[in-house]
Amino acid sequence: MARRYAIIGLGHRAQLYVDALLGEWSDTGTLVAFCDTNGTRMAYYNQLLRTTGRPEAPCHTPDGLDTVLAVADAVIVTTVDAAHADYVCAALDAGVDVIVEKPMATTADDCARIAAAAERSGARLIVTFNYRYSPRNTAVREVLASGRVGEVTVVHFEWMLDTVHGADYFRRWHRDHGRSGGLLVHKSTHHFDLVNWWLGSSPELVFAQTGLRFYGDTGAGARQYTTPRPARSHGASALGSDPFLLDLASDARLKALYLDAEHEDGYLRDQDVFAEGVTIDDTMSVLVRYTDRTVLTYSLTAYAPHEGYRVSFTGTRGRLDLEVRERGHTPTGAGTAPTATGEAHDGGHERLTVQEHWSRPEDVAIAQGVGGHGGGDRLLLDDVFRGDAADPLGRRAGYKDGLSSVLTGVAADRSARTGQPVTLTADGTRLG
Repeated sequence: MARRYAIIGLGHRAQLYVDALLGEWSDTGTLVAFCDTNGTRMAYYNQLLRTTGRPEAPCHTPDGLDTVLAVADAVIVTTVDAAHADYVCAALDAGVDVIVEKPMATTADDCARIAAAAERSGARLIVTFNYRYSPRNTAVREVLASGRVGEVTVVHFEWMLDTVHGADYFRRWHRDHGRSGGLLVHKSTHHFDLVNWWLGSSPELVFAQTGLRFYGDTGAGARQYTTPRPARSHGASALGSDPFLLDLASDARLKALYLDAEHEDGYLRDQDVFAEGVTIDDTMSVLVRYTDRTVLTYSLTAYAPHEGYRVSFTGTRGRLDLEVRERGHTPTGAGTAPTATGEAHDGGHERLTVQEHWSRPEDVAIAQGVGGHGGGDRLLLDDVFRGDAADPLGRRAGYKDGLSSVLTGVAADRSARTGQPVTLTADGTRLG
């Protein structure tokens, strides 16, 4: 039977779910309500509904949340991260299922609120960790489960965001720590969840060092590029030549969602990455000990010349290595084209190898995914909207998975600010 879906938060990320319910998964449900602070953005998505012959979804501001919850079987929460907990808890308390983008929350207090709501509610809470569904990451899980490397003792994980994707976090609302929790929460939540899932274990001790080294008004980048810097890209004289200025007007979708919507709420999607007001870090190193005694060393850099990640697992019988190059280089001018984010300017590559003790390394075949996040988005959406397939690898993530991943980032952020290690409870769902 088709379900009734409402979307709360109608920014860029909402389109993944709107397109799904208008396309391949249209038989599974209908859109019955939109809820956002900005009417222009809701109108943009209703235009998409009209072009496919669907009726418009009634639009509501947050003051009308009770009405939204009364007409929906499930809500999809794609708001600013810091607002997730309010909507998740309200929906669960109303008995409405929730699909929430990662990170599920941004603070330990909000994690505790969600945990309490989930435990007293009969409604279902799904956290959308699309990287679990990427074929290359699934292959890692399968090799580890096979026992070829034995008991994992050490994990090294390096993630590199380039000067297209990484820079984008510093021109939009994510640059405000109070709204995103910083990249250790907003972005690294994906990565910590992968490690938790790969290992089947929980973090118990976290120590971190971080810094703002490249972006912001005092970062190294601000000393290397055009001065004086404009407060935003739109209307700037260097637009089109400065690689860090984003031309919103050149992309019809981002223009409609943000440039044309500014008059309602004043939100600027194209703030200069070297302007004042950046309160998140761009350089992060984290050490995590797990309950099974595995140790993770993790780093995230948001200004690399290429995009991708490397992860290695050393165990009692051998080693597993995954290298992924999502974008091999960023040409000058790529940052001025908003559609460049997440797209490869070259072919990229991925390689998974396993080497058992006393043996030569062997390449492991990786199935080719289609679509965003290495093919993970499509598989995730099928699980979210159909949910009837077998799940032998445990890719479906519930609220406890969301808690553990968020709190690893929260603990790392706290450690970096205090200089002290931070403990978590045995199941990783609360700070110690």
